[in-house]
Amino acid sequence: MGSKAAIFATAVLAVLFAAPALAQTSSPPAPAPMSLAPTPAPAPAPHYMDLAELLSVAGPFHTFLNYLEKTNVIETLQSQANNTKVGITIFVPKDSAFAALKKSTFSNLTSDQLKTLLLYHAFPKFYSLAEFKNLSSLNPVNTFAGSPYTLNLTDDMGSIYVQSMWSRPKIASSVYATKPIAIYALNKVLLPMQLFSKDPPLAPAPAPAPDSGASDAPSPAAGKAGGLTGGKGDSTSGTHNVGAVSVANSLLLAAAGCLMLLW
Repeated sequence: MGSKAAIFATAVLAVLFAAPALAQTSSPPAPAPMSLAPTPAPAPAPHYMDLAELLSVAGPFHTFLNYLEKTNVIETLQSQANNTKVGITIFVPKDSAFAALKKSTFSNLTSDQLKTLLLYHAFPKFYSLAEFKNLSSLNPVNTFAGSPYTLNLTDDMGSIYVQSMWSRPKIASSVYATKPIAIYALNKVLLPMQLFSKDPPLAPAPAPAPDSGASDAPSPAAGKAGGLTGGKGDSTSGTHNVGAVSVANSLLLAAAGCLMLLW
């Protein structure tokens, strides 16, 4: 009985000492440290052309730019310009084009009508000058103001004309034409029939400058010439008087001679 207990105790001790060794041999190897891939740099933000800055240095387009900023239409056009898929085309009248019209032409418009007039000067798509020739076959072309507000484009021997109801300006120059933005200068304001029932009156022509060279006073030369003429007249009159005295003396001498002979 005692020998069985000793054998059991020996077996238990053997199992206890063998368990850690078995655990070490059966445990899986530790995983190798993972190598982290470098984080890619963020893509640079796209660069957009600032329309307000561009119009402020080009031109002069100060009047048109003031209207754009006053009505916040500049934000609408800028948002469209940032859409690189389609872009924008803007027709910008020069300051002289606005000055040619009466000031009341635009002061009588409501805020919404003024916004519509400004949007009427843009296409919601980029068009190069070369594309206008094909675009003219699609007349009338819708503007940014909506379908009722359209323009007709004409290519006349290379000159591009933009026609509205009351004006037909020619594209004077290309201010900026790099996709997605195209800006073209006009010498007249585009005036749609929907906003103007008749041709707006022009501003009065400036008064001519006074002619500073004209004068009613006689010039010194004229006075001098008159003096010379007057002097010449006095000399001629004196000559006639001397001649008359000589003739009278001759007649008296002849009469005296005749009386002496008769005596």
